[in-house]
Amino acid sequence: MSQNPDKPHSSEEKLSGLEDGQENLDDQDQSIRKQIRQSAPGSQRDDTPKSSPPRPVSVEELMETAKGVTNMALAHEIVVNGDFQIKPAELPEHSLEKKVRDIVHKAFWDCLEAQLKEDPPTYDHAIKLLGEIKENLLSFLLPGHTRLRNQITEVLDLDLIKQEAENGALDISKLVEFVIGMMGTLCAPARDEEIKKLKDIREIVPLFRAIFSVLDLMKMDMANFAVSSIRPKLMQQSAEYERKKFQEFLEKQPNSLDLVTSWLQEAADDLAKLRCKKLPAHSSGDGATGGASALCSSAVQNQAYMKLLKWDHINRPFPETVLMDQSRFQEIQLELEQLLLTGAVLLVTFSAAGSALVDMPGFAEKIKTIVKVLLTGMHLPSFNLKESLATIGEKVCAEVNSCLSQHGFTPFTAERESVLKGQIQAVASPDNTICKIIDSRMQKFLENYLASSHQKSLPAIPGGLGPIQRELEEIAVKYVRLVNYNKMVFSPYYDAVLGKILTKEESQLVEKSEES
Repeated sequence: MSQNPDKPHSSEEKLSGLEDGQENLDDQDQSIRKQIRQSAPGSQRDDTPKSSPPRPVSVEELMETAKGVTNMALAHEIVVNGDFQIKPAELPEHSLEKKVRDIVHKAFWDCLEAQLKEDPPTYDHAIKLLGEIKENLLSFLLPGHTRLRNQITEVLDLDLIKQEAENGALDISKLVEFVIGMMGTLCAPARDEEIKKLKDIREIVPLFRAIFSVLDLMKMDMANFAVSSIRPKLMQQSAEYERKKFQEFLEKQPNSLDLVTSWLQEAADDLAKLRCKKLPAHSSGDGATGGASALCSSAVQNQAYMKLLKWDHINRPFPETVLMDQSRFQEIQLELEQLLLTGAVLLVTFSAAGSALVDMPGFAEKIKTIVKVLLTGMHLPSFNLKESLATIGEKVCAEVNSCLSQHGFTPFTAERESVLKGQIQAVASPDNTICKIIDSRMQKFLENYLASSHQKSLPAIPGGLGPIQRELEEIAVKYVRLVNYNKMVFSPYYDAVLGKILTKEESQLVEKSEES
């Protein structure tokens, strides 16, 4: 849809396609800036030690920083999101801004219609619109389109058009016919239908409005073509570009790695505790130090990325270096939570039905479809998981009995149905043993794939996850690709932070070993 189908475009108001794309990222950028500023000097808690008082920041510096964040977010979105497209911003239906815009546009088109109905007609507004159309058409041309440029300039010669209007010799319909033909030449094949509809409009004012609507679509197409053209080049330079922009931001906000430091520190602490548990109870001295030496930077980073899959997005701010991908990590987290319940339902179903249904073609896919549909929106506050699982239990039992009957097996008795329904409803409990086992194995699979991401093949799927193997592998590939790109951009910062953390960790362990 066009952004402003009724809006007469002026040369001062024209925006480039990429600027439109930046408008679409405004909400995301505002969130990024707000969350990053939480770690700025002025937002630190009073009990946080400071080496110096906060440095005053000018409005110009804030504007420059905001622009840098916006550009970095836009470049990142183009590279990471293969489906990225620039789309027109749509105003809320009942917003004041939309009401004002509609009133102004209606007034303009009413004025144009009134001018054209005068005797003799007045063409002032119409000529201005033709001038805007001319500028739009010329903006679609490449440097080599000399013949088309000459045609547009010759036919839409505004001085000549004004003279014809003054002498009563102006044929608007002929000019509009040329415009529509030129739009058909320059537009993408996907817009042929819109161009065809223009030819069926007979009244001049609705036709002008429709022309500007299609021109808006053509500008979106041109902008998206430009994005697709620069994506390969941008991918080659994006890591360096994002790192440079982040460094510029870091120089203006020196405390902008506080959340990253806390995040990596927690990951290091988790690994240190895990290593201590694995060490034999009689280990001391060199043994403790040896355990600490295994705590390497890459292992801590991987542990930190795994923690993002269990993040409390409501109550805890996201680390600065992964902030632009927070929505993607959150989406992966939600997909894993839904897949966990799907795997649990499948496991208890196969366990209840025995070997009869395990290898039955299409059965697992039917169950997965049922679960996926009924768990849609499971992360919304209004979602009732217990009710949905009760419905899933009913549907699964019906599907099980149907498949058993079709293949000559005895359907479930009422008692077995009741047991299966109870087991399915039990997966809603956070302490459910089956869910804990499946979750642990899913996390282990992702951890192994992350640790061996340089290898082309995926690690072996853990036992019990066979029915959801395809979905889990798809999530794993998406997750690891996101992590690897983030590492490529921000690894220098991680190495610097972890250098201090691991040195401190090792010193503490050495002290403990000496004391013992």
